[in-house]
Amino acid sequence: MQVTTKAIVFSAIKYGDTSLIVKAFTASDGIKSYLLRGVLTSKKGKLKTAYFQPLTQLEIVAIHRNKGTLETLREAKVYYHYQSLYADMAKNAMTLFLAELLVNSIREEEQNEELFEFLEASFQWLDMHKDVANFHLFFMLSITKFLGFYPDVYQIDKPYFDLLEGEFVSVESLNPMLRGENIYYFKTLLGINFDDIHNVKMKKTNRQELLKSLILYFELHLQGFRKPKSLAVLNEVFNTYV
Repeated sequence: MQVTTKAIVFSAIKYGDTSLIVKAFTASDGIKSYLLRGVLTSKKGKLKTAYFQPLTQLEIVAIHRNKGTLETLREAKVYYHYQSLYADMAKNAMTLFLAELLVNSIREEEQNEELFEFLEASFQWLDMHKDVANFHLFFMLSITKFLGFYPDVYQIDKPYFDLLEGEFVSVESLNPMLRGENIYYFKTLLGINFDDIHNVKMKKTNRQELLKSLILYFELHLQGFRKPKSLAVLNEVFNTYV
């Protein structure tokens, strides 16, 4: 079936010498993987290699057979042109990290319009704003709403957060816990929106510790989730430039 839909690129992996396998989240059908034969050497085709950078927002024409195999991409064009996402070193490191996080997190091959609109708006917001040091932390927390393990805030006044149970507690247990300064920032991020993240002032060490805890939170609640390999690059860039 031929489909015209918006899509956000998650990854593009070289296949052979001339082709790419592109994984994207589509507005029409959720996660789809496409085999782009010869795209790395073609100069006249409708598919350009530059279209398939992480988190690029495309409008595509594709053939979806929906049989769990690689699909066919006929046409693609960029419908939102990022101004700073790839040019800004910190944003670019964040882009690579978040794209890898999404590949490891989202597996549904069905339409989820609300999730698509969240991703679309989030990355456009990241592109348009300058003070984005906390963006990835807030994004990770926000997307757990769609993944089914958003923190239970019923007892948010409690002094600890149990990462395994996903709830605030009064007493520490043997489970991994958030505590001290990190739980303060965690609670703060739970109570704001994107436009407020620049008001959350935290030290680099707190930001790294909270990121480490959030990755563990994903590992505990998503079967098969793998820690993004780009995490080391993100931490190095943030230590140097942010």
